[in-house]
Amino acid sequence: MDILIRPHALEGSVDAIASKSMAHRLLTLAALCPNRTDLNCNTTSKDIEATAGCLEALGAHVARTRVGFRVNPIDAARGGATLDCGESGSTLRFLLPVAAALGCGASFTGHGRLAQRPLSPLYEELQAHGVKLSAQGSFPLTVSGELEPGDFFIPGNVSSQYISGLLMAAPLMGARTRVFVGEPVESRSYVNITIRALETFGVHVSTGHEERKGRPCTVYEVDPSRRLASPSVATVEGDWSNSAFWLAAGAMANSVEVDGLDMGSTQGDRAIMAALAAYGATVRRGPVSATCVHDRLEGRTIDVSDIPDLVPPLAAVACLAEGTTKIVGAARLRLKESDRLATVSDALRAMGADISIEGDGLEIQGGRALAGGVVDAANDHRIAMMAAVAGASATGETLIRGAECVSKSYPGFFDDYRKLGGIAEERDA
Repeated sequence: MDILIRPHALEGSVDAIASKSMAHRLLTLAALCPNRTDLNCNTTSKDIEATAGCLEALGAHVARTRVGFRVNPIDAARGGATLDCGESGSTLRFLLPVAAALGCGASFTGHGRLAQRPLSPLYEELQAHGVKLSAQGSFPLTVSGELEPGDFFIPGNVSSQYISGLLMAAPLMGARTRVFVGEPVESRSYVNITIRALETFGVHVSTGHEERKGRPCTVYEVDPSRRLASPSVATVEGDWSNSAFWLAAGAMANSVEVDGLDMGSTQGDRAIMAALAAYGATVRRGPVSATCVHDRLEGRTIDVSDIPDLVPPLAAVACLAEGTTKIVGAARLRLKESDRLATVSDALRAMGADISIEGDGLEIQGGRALAGGVVDAANDHRIAMMAAVAGASATGETLIRGAECVSKSYPGFFDDYRKLGGIAEERDA
């Protein structure tokens, strides 16, 4: 599906969708604890459904309800299950150690670029703790044996999903488990989301500091005396990552409010408010809402090593900010659904931006309106959403090819886009 965006600045109020990051974690833990859990989750997506499907394949029963999901946990894990992760890196990296800890044997498969997205050093750490794995880099990826407790080491400059997967598997191992993460820990906030999810299910994770392999580390230790326990009902909070696109639209023109956001969230992407304020936009925080209002914007240097998913909306805003914006610390974007450094640059350049890749980041000369153009979404949901938001404030039309990829995280994106006054017309590909 292609989408034609006609220029019309976005304005108004929209409800935040459910946090994909938290939904993955709560679904997984609900499937692993002894009793039924009802999850309040106001939206779903292909990635969330991939996790639900994999948990069902392992033996859980995950049913849609009017307000979210009802999860009846895994009683006896099914041996040799095939787990289709779709294009979800979270699903694969979370459930690989979980399946290994269950000791049931499984075969993982997926689509798109998922097989090419890295698993090291998680892969080697699992092997060092009793797990047998087929070669990485292609599907199916088979796992057998049972994950043994102990000390795991993960560098701090790789995906935090490895850390989160090990922490969620730890309560299944029944003995002391520590995860050493080399400093500095990038995307630490995503680990904090996992810790919060585990606490919802009654498991405490302590955080300390030690040296390991000659370098300082943050140490996460799961209390082996605590078992997962259902809270009966849990709520998936609003998603800051996807809400960032609407707030960016407010920074670019007019004013946009997003309702249903937790100001005290552990989601690192709530840093979008500080980043937009640094550009010069006016931001307002309510008890459960966030608002961004357009003002004179100026270029800035922004380190995104802890907030890589915010690069697309921040890059779009930078195009309208006077002067130079440098987005640095974005090396891991090359390993997303697309090479996101390249696809952000290509998409905005196609719309008339003066943008270049510089090392592990982007440099943008801003201060003039984008012209619009033809954008290849590159099967990357965040590229499609970025182009749509940028196109709303362009001087000409923008055609987004392959815009259906938004369903990976936000199937209702273009419905909400229209609620804010945006003009988005479907075109046959």
